[in-house]
Amino acid sequence: MDGHGTGHLPWGQRQRIEFIEFRLFWEGAINRREITDRFSVSVPQASTDLSVYRALAPLNMEYNARQKRYLATPQFEPQLVAPNAERYLAQLRAISDGVITLAETSIAGLPDVGVMPVPSRRLDPLTLRAFLKAVRSQRSINIEYQSMNDRRPDPMWREITPHAFGWDGFRWHARAFCHVQQVFKDFIVSRCLKLGELGDPKGRAADDMDWNSFFDVSLIPNPRLSPAQRRTIELDYGMSEGRSIVRVRHALLYYFDKRLRLDVAEKQDRPKETPVVIENREQYDRVLRAIAY
Repeated sequence: MDGHGTGHLPWGQRQRIEFIEFRLFWEGAINRREITDRFSVSVPQASTDLSVYRALAPLNMEYNARQKRYLATPQFEPQLVAPNAERYLAQLRAISDGVITLAETSIAGLPDVGVMPVPSRRLDPLTLRAFLKAVRSQRSINIEYQSMNDRRPDPMWREITPHAFGWDGFRWHARAFCHVQQVFKDFIVSRCLKLGELGDPKGRAADDMDWNSFFDVSLIPNPRLSPAQRRTIELDYGMSEGRSIVRVRHALLYYFDKRLRLDVAEKQDRPKETPVVIENREQYDRVLRAIAY
C-alpha cells in the first residue's frame, strides 16, 4: 500500500488523491468542494483528481446524484495508505489540546471529544531551538538548570552535550552527557531557566549505553483477573499467545515502569486498576536497578 500506484503523479496531486481515500475511509463520502477548500485548487482540478482516484481504485466509490457526493462502496478497500487508528486519534487529541486546528488535518468534522486535562509544562520554543541546534551541530551547551535534587536546591549552571530527546508520557527530556557529573542523564527541557553559549562536546552518543540498549518487556494480563477479564485485556493490548512484547530503551524503562504502574501492579488490591503485569520480572528488575537516573 502506502502510495502504491501514485508514484508517477506530481507530489501535490498525490496528496489530494490520498486525501480522497482518507475521506472515503473515515467519513464514507467526499465531494469536489472538500478538495477545493482543502487544497485551494479549481473545481476542474478536483474533478480530475476524483477521476484519477477512480481509475486507481474503480471499486471504491460511486457517485450519488441525490447527495451530489461520491460515496464509499460496501466493498471499499484502501489502496494507497494503510488506515492508522492511532494517528487519527492522535490528531483528535492534538485538536482538542489546541496544538493544531481541524483545517490542518484531513478530518472532515470533529466529533465530540473529551481529553483528560493534564497540567501543561512550560516549554519555551527558544530553549527547544537551542537544544536542537546543539544536537544537530554535535556541540555542548551551557544551561542554567533547576534540579529537584535536595542537595542542590538552587539553580546551577552546567555544561551538557545533548544527543537525543525522550518523552516520558508527560514531559520532554533532553538526553545528554553531563560535563559536571561525567555521566549521561536526562534533563527536563522545561527546567532549563537560561541558555549560554555552545561549546566543545563531550561524551559520544554511541557511548550512551542506556540509550542505545533495549529491553523486551513481556506483559501479560494480571493473573488475579478472572479468565474473561484476562481475555479482554489480551484484546485491549493486542496480545499474541497471551502476552505483548514491548521494546523499551533502558533509559526510558523507569518512566515506562511508573506510567503503567508496573511498580505497584503486584501489590495492588484491585487488579482491574493494574490490568497488566511483567512476565519476565526478574530480568526486568535487574536491568532497572543497573540504570543510572
